[in-house]
Amino acid sequence: MSEVDARVPVTVVTGFLGSGKTTLVNYILSENHGKRIAVIENEFGEIGIDDALVIDAEEEIFEMNNGCICCTVRGDLIRILGTLMKRRDKFDYILVETTGLADPAPVAQTFFVDEEIRAQLRLDAIVTVVDAKHLAIHLFEEKEEGIENEALEQLAFADRVLINKIDLVNEEELLLVEKQIRSINAGASLVRTQMSKVDLDWVLNARAFELSRVLEVDPQFLEESEHMHDQSITSVGIEVDGPVDLEKINDWLGWLLREKGTEIFRMKGILNINASDNRFVFQGVHMLFDGQPDRAWGPDESRVNKMIFIGRNLDRDELNSRFRACLVK
Repeated sequence: MSEVDARVPVTVVTGFLGSGKTTLVNYILSENHGKRIAVIENEFGEIGIDDALVIDAEEEIFEMNNGCICCTVRGDLIRILGTLMKRRDKFDYILVETTGLADPAPVAQTFFVDEEIRAQLRLDAIVTVVDAKHLAIHLFEEKEEGIENEALEQLAFADRVLINKIDLVNEEELLLVEKQIRSINAGASLVRTQMSKVDLDWVLNARAFELSRVLEVDPQFLEESEHMHDQSITSVGIEVDGPVDLEKINDWLGWLLREKGTEIFRMKGILNINASDNRFVFQGVHMLFDGQPDRAWGPDESRVNKMIFIGRNLDRDELNSRFRACLVK
């Protein structure tokens, strides 16, 4: 057997908007696996939500906002990795959670094209989480020439695929999803999950990434290349002080799902409900919505309403004005 690889293993968690990536990261952080994990979060949005939704753990958590990790913030990724390695004694493992609109190829590239990174870090696996109910909508969406289909790229480069939210589909639909995934990537290992719960040995230190296989999929993998995202997909962030009226916010959320659900790929937020001592956390994917009271607000915590919406042709002014109408006067 060859000598032990002392480099730090890195798992890249990818998957389209709303598939369950943050849920997987939280599950990994909360399980008793004995690993000290540093987390790098990337959001496609102008305000940060995920840092408030990732559980309060002792792990180091870094967040990169307002850009796709495969484009504008790749330099930030290299800088954060470099900063992490200066405190190498604080962790054993690194998790990189990409935005749902990231092509994993340039992210994976980072671990091969930068000499210093390559010497210290080992790409262990690309883990792609898919939403069993909504995968086909995005997988077979027609794009203009030159525009990447990120959902397809995320599957093509996956070493491990979590078919998540299996409770929302039947067996026949699941078999079709598996067939669609295998038609894109026959070599990836698949597992069915609910709430992204998975055997952690399957995703951590799996030694699943193989450069030779990736070069078969994309011979230009190690070369720098430009790629274009769908410009009609944007994010709208809302960050407003003050309590909101529960009845009005329910009406507003109902309007959102009814009128904008097909256009909103992902929404998530934290609300300050009037006369409640607890944060109200919500998230949604298209027409599906989940919201519930969360932990109590901290004594020194600013009770700010923070939301992010990612979707096609979103009307910023309309979203803002309708939300502000829910504030307690």
